[in-house]
Parts: sequence; structure tokens; C-alpha cells
Amino acid sequence: MPSLGWLALGIRAPEGRAKFVGDSNVGHLKVSFFGPFYASYVVFGLDDQYTTAYITGYDWDYLWLMSRTPEVSDEVLEAFKARAEAEGFELGELIVVEQASTQ
Repeated sequence: MPSLGWLALGIRAPEGRAKFVGDSNVGHLKVSFFGPFYASYVVFGLDDQYTTAYITGYDWDYLWLMSRTPEVSDEVLEAFKARAEAEGFELGELIVVEQASTQ
């Protein structure tokens, strides 16, 4: 899986590897973009069309809204924030990154 954020910057995207930590029907993966170093990706939210996912780490030390598109609607972003707050995330340091289209 390529990291499209790198492509948007004009940098060759590293190829990532993802492996399920346990059962393949549980959204807990270990992901690596750089050699033997893996990070835990825990999916705690997923829309019905599989277009957006809410991701955190094993220790809930980071938070991402991942999307198949470079932009999401305000409604999608607000729903993400509401769910994250309900799960106990502090959003005071949340960074919303402007994404460039890779097409």
C-alpha cells in the first residue's frame, strides 16, 4: 500500500506492509513503511462504504481520520471529532492537514 501523502509532496511513496495482529475480521493491524519497524493501527470506526476510517494506536497515543479521497466533507470531519471525543481523545492538539490531490 503506498502512502499517498508522500506522492502529494512529489516524493516517491514508500510501500507499506500491513499484517493483522489477530483475527482478520478485527481491525487491529501492524503496519510498516520502513523496514522491520511496525506501528499498531487500531480501527475504531469505519463507514458503511469503507471510504473513511478512524485509526488510533495500541496505546491510543495518536489519532487519524483516513479517507480514500484527498478531501472530506465538514460533516464527516465533525462526526469524526464527535466520536473521538466520545472515546476520550483530547482534540486540543488535533491538526487538520490540507491534502493535495494526487491526480
